[in-house]
Amino acid sequence: MQEFLPIKEGKVREVYDNGDSLIIVATDRISAFDVILKNKITGKGAVLTKMSEFWFNYTKDIIQNHMISTSVKDMPEFFQNERFDGRSMMCRKLKMLPIECIVRGYITGSGWASYKENGTVCGIKLPEGLKESQKLPEPVYTPSTKAEIGLHDENISFEQSVEVLEKIYPQKGREYAQKIKDATIALYKKCAEYALSKGIIIADTKFEFGLDENGNVVLGDEMLTPDSSRFWPLDGYEAGKGQPSFDKQFVRDWLKANPDSGYLLPEDVVAKTIGKYKEAFDLLTD
Repeated sequence: MQEFLPIKEGKVREVYDNGDSLIIVATDRISAFDVILKNKITGKGAVLTKMSEFWFNYTKDIIQNHMISTSVKDMPEFFQNERFDGRSMMCRKLKMLPIECIVRGYITGSGWASYKENGTVCGIKLPEGLKESQKLPEPVYTPSTKAEIGLHDENISFEQSVEVLEKIYPQKGREYAQKIKDATIALYKKCAEYALSKGIIIADTKFEFGLDENGNVVLGDEMLTPDSSRFWPLDGYEAGKGQPSFDKQFVRDWLKANPDSGYLLPEDVVAKTIGKYKEAFDLLTD
């Protein structure tokens, strides 16, 4: 049996080279504030994989994505065991674009902090008088750079995203920047509307895109998981305050309240976290 070693290990996922495809494995690791926590959240990787699979299938009419299969039966024998089953996705190889495509439908988190300070989010002027967690008149696209592990992403403007891509693709940079912006907003609008019908508010999320062998823009990475998005319950939602969440904001809040934790979560927080991930998945896919 051929042995495989990861060609890349991210904060949460491991990537394996499978010749003409990649196999992306979602681990049970969890990160917050760009740090990998000492705990593992048992079952989290499987939930992330199933969630991405659901959204990739739901949005393939908007833009093609990199998913080929989530069945280990379609993968080499090395992956056909309990360690990889349910948490692995075979994907097309893409040349990833170095932009985090962030879209905000509600004002919260760092966006709310910025708005209180100067009325803007990532340099974009917003209407006066907004409340915390309020829905924005239209989703706002706020791209950022993609940082290495241990470093922080940097918010950039759309024009700066054009400059980043034009350095790599002088003739196509602006076209790619516009395509990923348009796709980001279209994906968010369709999925946020669907999620609302299932009792979940998608406050914000991020997407990543790459190019296939023909230069087509393709959606990659993960999609609308609790790791990459803020999910709020619709029931009880009220602008003007912070919201309970189905995502790892719960972990972030605990870490903020316990600055001396050494990034080690107590077992009850671990249990509540995977419970929130599973609840979000069940609601969205029911």
